[in-house]
Amino acid sequence: MMKNNQPHIAWIFLFLVLLPSLVVGDSNCTCVKDEESGDKSLARKYKLIALASILVASAIGITLPMMGKTFSALRPENDFFFMVKAFAAGVILSTGFIHVLPDAFEKLTSPCLSDHPWRDFSFTGFVAMLSAIGTLMIDSLATAYFNKSHFNNKEDQENGEELGNNMPVHTHATHGHAHGSTSASTQLRHRVISQVLELGIVVHSVIIGISLGASESPKKIRPLIAALTFHQFFEGMGLGGCISQAKFRTKAVIIMALFFSLTTPVGIAIGIWITNYYSENSPTALIVEGILNAASAGILIYMSLVDLLAADFMHPKFQESGRLQIGVNISLLIGAGCMSLLAKWA
Repeated sequence: MMKNNQPHIAWIFLFLVLLPSLVVGDSNCTCVKDEESGDKSLARKYKLIALASILVASAIGITLPMMGKTFSALRPENDFFFMVKAFAAGVILSTGFIHVLPDAFEKLTSPCLSDHPWRDFSFTGFVAMLSAIGTLMIDSLATAYFNKSHFNNKEDQENGEELGNNMPVHTHATHGHAHGSTSASTQLRHRVISQVLELGIVVHSVIIGISLGASESPKKIRPLIAALTFHQFFEGMGLGGCISQAKFRTKAVIIMALFFSLTTPVGIAIGIWITNYYSENSPTALIVEGILNAASAGILIYMSLVDLLAADFMHPKFQESGRLQIGVNISLLIGAGCMSLLAKWA
């Protein structure tokens, strides 16, 4: 499974390396900043506090759902896990609709950009739509590929065993394979979901980290510390729930958890590094951030509705329990509401 993770990790690493050079852009835009720079030393102090706070919150958020072996309530088969996952899905859905998509609209309709072509067409909605369709295609193709490779290996194994075994033993093995095929397919599905979801979250997390790190206004940074800390904690719970259901090997789980936990702090560090060169109102920075945010929004909206919520809402256990339906729906609304409220500050 680690071999399948390598392209995923390589693309994220390449994204982290190239993004700073893209967002620096040119700073010749005549648009003025919305705020004064303020005390730079105090701003740097707040950035370091934000870096540490977000790192800890991200690590705790993504780790909690994976502690099913320690806390029985967090095991995927329990009702409480359904509610935690619904809460986290509401957070991710709200992140896409309330936080990321409006920010993309703001960037791509900025007065710092020329009227043509940026005001002639809704690029934000178009990119988000293409991103959601692309996610659907990747989701489907990746699931089909993993299923074929997994079951082809199984069949090769069984064909080899058939040569050395008598018919009754082979029949028993085939029967066991039929019982195990559904659970194996479900596990592969969860693995695809968790990897695609992490990709969408990583893109968004790096961008908000760079924006915070490049800011020189303590007045702007201070409320963002608490807002982004809760933001990353809740997102971590959503991603952690998917990873725990995927049942990756320990090494793969650690790598995915580290990637999520480090993306926003790394973004903040990059923002601090490019502070003297970065201009949030430069056309290049606005276009790059706007398009990446729109793409991220499409991924997050698709994943939360299709892969997280629809899958659980159609689950037989959910359908058979009215009490569980009420609890999950309330959790979903609370998660979406809490994350929407954070949009007032972040």
